[in-house]
Amino acid sequence: MYKILIIYSTTDGQTKLICERIKVSSIYSNQIKIISIDQIANQDLFNYEMIIIGASIRYGKHNYKVLNFVKKKKKILENKKSVFFSVNVVARKPNKNNPNTNPYIKKFLKLSNWVPNKSAVFAGKIDYPKYSFLDKQIIRLIMLVTKGPTNTKKSYEFTDWSKVDEFSQQIDQILLQK
Repeated sequence: MYKILIIYSTTDGQTKLICERIKVSSIYSNQIKIISIDQIANQDLFNYEMIIIGASIRYGKHNYKVLNFVKKKKKILENKKSVFFSVNVVARKPNKNNPNTNPYIKKFLKLSNWVPNKSAVFAGKIDYPKYSFLDKQIIRLIMLVTKGPTNTKKSYEFTDWSKVDEFSQQIDQILLQK
């Protein structure tokens, strides 16, 4: 029986939703535990055959806790089956929607010097009504510059859930390989 740990960092909840979808799409769903990066201190990583890390982007950066965790636990991650995925709105663009072309995932993997068994990138969500006034204006400006949606009365979900399901199946295949 495999034990799988999914660690996530989310700003507005989309990364957590993606983690939950990975879990329910997996043939190993009963063996998967999902926790926040903020709760990782109490976990014994040696109890897991696979560690999956998912992190969102806000204002061009992943949560510093994720990078610090990966740097600190790199040896453990390298001795296990490990997976990383990034969630960002830039991935809504066809030329930025895979690990080889997405600037955020490339930068993260370079900074961490970590080579997971599998990596992926998923487009996130813009939820203007949920944001503070300042966040709404900053994100709207970023979207204006990058030719994204700017109507602050709406939410825009860019996540391709079939791509998340496919990713979950690919993770299952990694576990099946001995």
